[in-house]
Amino acid sequence: MKTLKIGALEYTAAEGIGAIHAFTTRLGGVSEGVYESLNLRAHRGDCDENVRRNYEILATALGFSLPGLIATHQVHSDTVRVVSRADMQPLLSTWPDCDALITATPGLTLAIFTADCTPVLLWDAHSGAVGAAHAGWRGTALDIAGKTARAMCRELGCKPGDLHAAIGPNIGQCHFEVGAEVPRAMRQAYGEAAEAAIRPQGDKFYVNLKALNALSLRRAGVENIEISSECTACSSARYWSHRLTGDARGSQGALITCGVGRQEGL
Repeated sequence: MKTLKIGALEYTAAEGIGAIHAFTTRLGGVSEGVYESLNLRAHRGDCDENVRRNYEILATALGFSLPGLIATHQVHSDTVRVVSRADMQPLLSTWPDCDALITATPGLTLAIFTADCTPVLLWDAHSGAVGAAHAGWRGTALDIAGKTARAMCRELGCKPGDLHAAIGPNIGQCHFEVGAEVPRAMRQAYGEAAEAAIRPQGDKFYVNLKALNALSLRRAGVENIEISSECTACSSARYWSHRLTGDARGSQGALITCGVGRQEGL
């Protein structure tokens, strides 16, 4: 993955995805205080005008159309929604509950939000169809990444071999300290294969969510997978981390536009 800069804006993009996309950082927007500066999540206390301006900055830099943006109202589920132009709403609307979106409609941009959870983007190199998934630890245990890939094949006619996936910045294993319920859920979901992503330490565990989401994708037949090395908790000046600050924060976004249109620098 590469870090790209356009003025003050910084974001990460995958070299294997040939569509407009980004894993945003908190850099390059106009929000202030705990939301400084590229907060993309409305309804968290930030000024709507600032959030709207942040989207305008991002859309101008990447080259996607804001009216075509469709986002998630995330509930840590395994719900994958197929969307089309009929699902378009005004920017900063309250979107339907789901944790993943897929589309084959050219020009639509899908968006999910994170602040430690794992963002996963998918692109079909043959058709240009795309998917975006938000994988918290519950979503990871529910196989949300793999289910999104399977839904693209089932609903949009994609083939696993044509899919390219990118797993973006999240809370790394170095900081994701949890109790026994998280590794228990991962073992139930992935069996013995989960053990490589679980490191016990006393009565706590450190879990590698990137590795588990990559496993989820591979089990769905996706082999072209790029994985960010960045940890949101390690790089708190660059990313928001819910683990570090709780609700006093903004949110990163992971966005991808249906079609083919590689941005400058990749």
